[in-house]
Amino acid sequence: MADQETARVPRKAYEKELLCLQTELVKLQEWVRAEGTRLVVVFEGRDAAGKGGTVKRVTEHLNPRVARIAALPKPTERERTQWYFQRYVEHLPAAGEIVLFDRSWYNRAGVEHVMGFCTPEEHQLFLRQCPIFERMLVEDGLLLRKYWFSVSDTEQQERFRKRLEDPLRRWKLSPMDLDSISRWEAYSRAKDEMMVHTDIAEAPWYVVESDDKRRARLNMIAHLLDSVPYHEVPPPVLELPDRPPSTGYQRPPRDLRTYVPDHAAGL
Repeated sequence: MADQETARVPRKAYEKELLCLQTELVKLQEWVRAEGTRLVVVFEGRDAAGKGGTVKRVTEHLNPRVARIAALPKPTERERTQWYFQRYVEHLPAAGEIVLFDRSWYNRAGVEHVMGFCTPEEHQLFLRQCPIFERMLVEDGLLLRKYWFSVSDTEQQERFRKRLEDPLRRWKLSPMDLDSISRWEAYSRAKDEMMVHTDIAEAPWYVVESDDKRRARLNMIAHLLDSVPYHEVPPPVLELPDRPPSTGYQRPPRDLRTYVPDHAAGL
């Protein structure tokens, strides 16, 4: 039987607390917009560590015009010839915006390095430049939060198995994901080296234990809220107007339009 520290968070308690935290996230969003703040949240970690699910819960009730997700595909041939950070810079927020990077420029420290998609020289250059890059962002007033989702090898294996068997989640599993099983120690060494170089005072790494997805989501969101000095911004006073009297408009006959079939009627 699991001890109290590692017991799974009960669903009912999780859903209640998540709603409270999401309510605070809406307040954070309105503060960001009102103050013209720029907030970047980086989500990194091993495959199946729970990053995507946490991003989904963070943005679930936020305005997509304020809070957006940056999940970049592999670089194009043109992007491969650019300064490495260049394609990420264009996704950084302007005033009053939040950007959540579901994987980020740290691809170079992880998958690109382990899989041989970059040269050793490019990897070392990244480790030298990344702290400088992030200090520049922070010095310019951008709020940067970096979260590393840590999952055990046994839990990752189980999540891969569930994805393989679930047709709704099968798309989440790629040959590269499965290859990460045999490269577990290589990814561990790459992560450790990355932390040594990029866990800086101006932009520290925060590790999220994520074997329990519910606990990880609650802990990460609560920490983000605690780390930002936001306050509640009073919403504008709005009143629902009375509907004006009809001026004689009549809706066209229904047979002039094509309606979707009533699939629900057969349930």
